[in-house]
Amino acid sequence: MSLSFAQEGVPTDYLPAGFHKDRRQALREQMPRNSVAVFFANPVRNRANDVDYIYHQDPDFYYLTGYKEPHSVLLVFSEEQKDNNGESYNEVLYVQEKSARAEQWTGYRLGVAGAKEKLGFKIAFNGREFVNSGIDYANFDKVFFKEFQNDYRDNQWDAADLFDLVNTFKNQIGYDLQNKAQENEPLNKELKTSSSISVKKAKTDTRILSEFMASLRQVKTEEEMKLLTKAIRISAMGQREIMKSMHPGMSETEVQGIHEYVYKKYGSEYEGYPSIVGAGHNGCVLHYIENNKTKVGNDLVLMDLGAEYHGYTADVTRTIPANGKFTPEQKAIYDLVYEAQEAGIAASLVGNPFGAPDAAARKVINEGLVKLGIVNTEQEARQYFPHGTSHYLGLDVHDAGLGEAFLPNMVITVEPGIYIPEGSNCDPKWYGIAVRIEDDILISENGPVNLSAEAPRKSDEIEELMKESSPFEDYTLPKLN
Repeated sequence: MSLSFAQEGVPTDYLPAGFHKDRRQALREQMPRNSVAVFFANPVRNRANDVDYIYHQDPDFYYLTGYKEPHSVLLVFSEEQKDNNGESYNEVLYVQEKSARAEQWTGYRLGVAGAKEKLGFKIAFNGREFVNSGIDYANFDKVFFKEFQNDYRDNQWDAADLFDLVNTFKNQIGYDLQNKAQENEPLNKELKTSSSISVKKAKTDTRILSEFMASLRQVKTEEEMKLLTKAIRISAMGQREIMKSMHPGMSETEVQGIHEYVYKKYGSEYEGYPSIVGAGHNGCVLHYIENNKTKVGNDLVLMDLGAEYHGYTADVTRTIPANGKFTPEQKAIYDLVYEAQEAGIAASLVGNPFGAPDAAARKVINEGLVKLGIVNTEQEARQYFPHGTSHYLGLDVHDAGLGEAFLPNMVITVEPGIYIPEGSNCDPKWYGIAVRIEDDILISENGPVNLSAEAPRKSDEIEELMKESSPFEDYTLPKLN
């Protein structure tokens, strides 16, 4: 008797198989003749004991395949190859094998047939067949792959897990590990380059593949923009809902929970990164993720969160007064950051250098902090605005890109900030004020488009929205002693 664990009632708006096929061809067109690119799926990472973290696919792997399962390998060849039967192929996907027992415990597997039918691969095999693929990598002028991080475990019960797939490949290309004390130790700093292939059985390159992928991923297609825009709008809606429901008695964790509830309500699978909710001084920690302050009080609350929708991640930050009204000092800093962000967005134009938004925003903040008397010179302002203003956005929250002049259909963040920790060298009235405003901007031929504009940014608009009622106001739970 065979058991079926097929998925039912799943979303239908994922990227189509044709998108991934087109992206593989676009990669192929960048590759030199007689070369092969090898991609491995992300490892399964252990949380504790026999519990693993929720699996998340390597973004490059997903971009090229649409395959979301672990223990898999993709080969992309620059030209057509011939198998033993004389059949032509230019790509091969190795996947997890179907297993009724495994699927009963951990869920549906696509398998070889599914990879062909749903992902559109002409050639697909079970992972264990990678071991005996017969591919002689020494025959290629170049073998491209990303350097191994060795952050995976060996599952003794699976002869085709990532550990075995990687070791097979290392053996096939002559990857010499003699400088390592033992198999599972990280490579030392000297080996984290192409020189780690000390047995030149295959001519390898571990650098350029990341550049190939960055050049593709930095410009978004129409299919990608649909998903990325949805992720961004979901995140903006989370910001709107918390503006309506915020009150001084809330905890940072509760604020986080409302955001993430809204994400789930809209069908977002995950958060794109650990949610940041920092009240008062906590907002001065740029990547504060503890979110454990029990009451936000009358502080400003900095909320940097992003929904992930079908792999694509938003990154939207708003800073609001917990009691619904900015103090004069809070408003002065907030409005300065807003002015800086406006300048950064205006500089997000086709042809401008990648650093243009940062230069524009930083000029406003430097001059503004001097005017407010917080610093004496513009050079001192860096301590209160210590991070960059922009990064690419897409399958990663800090997405792949080359940092070159802006092209149409790039999506970036514009996120200036001012952070004044307790004990800073300024008037104590400014202590504990932390403001970041972050929006997701599409670079277009018609000028920058703010994709997250549904979440208010102006201080008076925030105060106005915070007066509205929220469905969360009437949501109470029994007290637990």
